[in-house]
Amino acid sequence: MAAEILINVRPQETRVAYVEGGILTDLKIERKTSPTLVGSIHRGTVSRVLPGMQAAFVDIGLDKAAFLYVGDIREDLDSDSYPYTDMDRDEPLVEEEEDKLISSTHGHKTPIQELLKEGQSILVQVAKDPLGTKGARLTTHISLPGRFVVYLPTVRHLGISRRIESDEERERLRKLVQKLNPPGGVIVRTAGEGATEEQLRTDIEYLDRLSKEVFKNYEKKKTPGMIHQEIDVELRALRDLMNEDVSTVWVDDVEVHKKVSKFVNQLMPKYKQNIVLYEEKKPLFDLYDVDIEISRSMDRKIWLKSGGYIVIDEAEALVVIDVNTGRFVGKKDLEDTILKTNLEAIREIAHQLRIRNCGGIIIVDFIDMEKESHREKVLEALTEEVSKDRARTNVMSMSSLGLVEMTRKRIRPSLIKTLCEPCEYCEGKGYVKRKSTVSNEIFRELERDIGNAAGKKTNIVIHCHSGVVDWIYETEGDTLEHIEQKLGRSIAFKIEPQYHIEQYEIFYV
Repeated sequence: MAAEILINVRPQETRVAYVEGGILTDLKIERKTSPTLVGSIHRGTVSRVLPGMQAAFVDIGLDKAAFLYVGDIREDLDSDSYPYTDMDRDEPLVEEEEDKLISSTHGHKTPIQELLKEGQSILVQVAKDPLGTKGARLTTHISLPGRFVVYLPTVRHLGISRRIESDEERERLRKLVQKLNPPGGVIVRTAGEGATEEQLRTDIEYLDRLSKEVFKNYEKKKTPGMIHQEIDVELRALRDLMNEDVSTVWVDDVEVHKKVSKFVNQLMPKYKQNIVLYEEKKPLFDLYDVDIEISRSMDRKIWLKSGGYIVIDEAEALVVIDVNTGRFVGKKDLEDTILKTNLEAIREIAHQLRIRNCGGIIIVDFIDMEKESHREKVLEALTEEVSKDRARTNVMSMSSLGLVEMTRKRIRPSLIKTLCEPCEYCEGKGYVKRKSTVSNEIFRELERDIGNAAGKKTNIVIHCHSGVVDWIYETEGDTLEHIEQKLGRSIAFKIEPQYHIEQYEIFYV
């Protein structure tokens, strides 16, 4: 299916949209005030070791200490040695699953207190951006992405992208990399499918030179801080997304167009004619209603074409998706209607997960299905749909209640976290107290003060929100009169336009 990449540039923000068949399928947004740290390499200093959690806090020059888990620490780490691991070039490259090479799934028998000590300097790479109250997550397994391969200077292993399915092609690439005998580990990326020996050699040699430069910068820098930064978002997007399916890359900024053209000409010259400067008056993202799709992806409720809908609630470490039939009544029977709604919802769920960049644990509450065959069909369809996702996604089995547990790799903050902030009015709760609740809180507080107010010749003035006053006079008149009789004095209200709906103060005057 024909695809296009749209690069929209503003002084403080760059947005990259991947549009496939006229539909937005991937979105990257980066602001100059909060650029991503993922992929950046730092000289860090261990500030605290936590044996009870088998983790450590590391100062990498940010306001908030970063987090290093024991599973992300190389066993051969030594503060007194050069950070480049000495490896035997005659040792054969061993093929492993790509995820195991760059993830933290390495099983550790050595406790963290034997690997790290406070004040120790270490070379680390940011694996996940800071999120909420959490600092950045680090790893000591350095990885440097190129066009065709990801280079791992501290290990000696070989991995092939799972998306390269042909056994013949996987074997060809494996033999080519072994023939090149790189000094470090190599993962052949999906873009490496069909790559020549010369293309792989050029990629590996460049990344090996880059890794040596990183290690030199580590030796030079004596305080915690960044020593290598990932390339800009528009260049990362082209490096990761550019392929034979992309017909055009539109760029709406002259300077960025020059930068992108130079980058593509150096790294993937066969695509240099695909880079086009967009000079029309109509905003670039309006070509495919990308802004409308972004706004839709920030809504809690997403309507399906049939009339059904899904509801997406995002917490810090959990995303819950609920599927509902809504206005869809079907044509045959209830089971058929439920199955069709669930299947239609799957496509929208997979789409929303990609656009919103949701990660962590994801729970999908499908509409209950009585037939086992229907449950299997839905689970199979969901597994197939999320397999198209560039982020690693795992689907677990479906429970008898129609609940499916999924995990999706999260590297950068979600779309909601990037574009939104907690509501100042409700303080991020997502709800406020009812006016009736606030009025009853006022009455209960007045009742508690009956003893204190006894014998005082004072009146009572309550400062509160206009909505609460209106509610009391319209609905709680009997209660107000009852309280006044018990207190033996009148109660007046003063409207405070700046007050929160839940805010009030009681004054005796």
